[in-house]
Amino acid sequence: MNQPSNQIPYDLAIIGGGPAGAAAAVYAARKRLKTIVITKDWLGQSNVSEKIENWVGTVAISGFELSKSLENHAKAYGKDIMDFKDGEWATQLSQVSIINDQKSQKQFSITTNKGSYLAHSILIASGSSRRKLEVPGADKYEHKGLTYCATCDGPLYDGQDVVVVGGGNAGFESASQLLAYCKSVTLLARSEFKADPGTIDAVSKNPKFRGIQFAIPKEVRGDKFVTAFVYTDSKSGKDIELPTTGIFMEIGSVPNTDFAKDLIKLDTHNHIVTDSNNQRTSIDGIWAAGDVTDGLYHQNNIAAGDAVKAVEDIYLWLHTK
Repeated sequence: MNQPSNQIPYDLAIIGGGPAGAAAAVYAARKRLKTIVITKDWLGQSNVSEKIENWVGTVAISGFELSKSLENHAKAYGKDIMDFKDGEWATQLSQVSIINDQKSQKQFSITTNKGSYLAHSILIASGSSRRKLEVPGADKYEHKGLTYCATCDGPLYDGQDVVVVGGGNAGFESASQLLAYCKSVTLLARSEFKADPGTIDAVSKNPKFRGIQFAIPKEVRGDKFVTAFVYTDSKSGKDIELPTTGIFMEIGSVPNTDFAKDLIKLDTHNHIVTDSNNQRTSIDGIWAAGDVTDGLYHQNNIAAGDAVKAVEDIYLWLHTK
């Protein structure tokens, strides 16, 4: 679509404010790229964690403190070259042809809940949202024994009996982590286990592990904190209560890609398909980093690294095209 230019385009638009978005902002500022950062907030998925012990360079930090630290770092570096649009989120991403001095130039248009912006390049770092457990008690005990991050919160359950819900690779990988310090780990799957056979075999050999198939979540019980998890055996129809102090949910996540789905290639789970060498997407001029991508592993440190890699490539692309 051709349209006259009524605004000066940014060199780069960063969509998202978690670890990937913040890291990208820091590096873009250092490279003096005129940038707009569009983010609903600066709170990544780990924001709700009471203690994060795997953020490199910090022995322990709360999720909220980490989020504020990332925001402060980005804004300190970018205050004179960046526009920060807090409280905004992208609703549509499109490629347009802008007419300047009778010449047509390809750019990107980002529509948000509050306005629209033009940019020569895009970095999508909009993250993903954990798929929530929808049974009685789940909302009440979230962050009070029910958690969605074994890597972040697992060490808090040292020596305790815990439950993992999810029979895919993520569930078994979380169980493997938890077995290093928990007294016991019981993994529940709605159907047959769907993880790789080698992973299932390796985790199942641990005497502290128990795997239960055809277990349908029914209720989370507790007092001030979680005390039990109830599931229904789908074969017998019988309800079974498991005493536990920790419930780790691994039932998948939903990438925040709706605004870009009509423009770039997504995989079957709606993650953005990227080139792991440089984080480029299927559209020239658009990169993606962090949990929104089809990367094999999703962690705070990896998201930040992906974003740095992307900005390095974006800088070269802008100055050599």
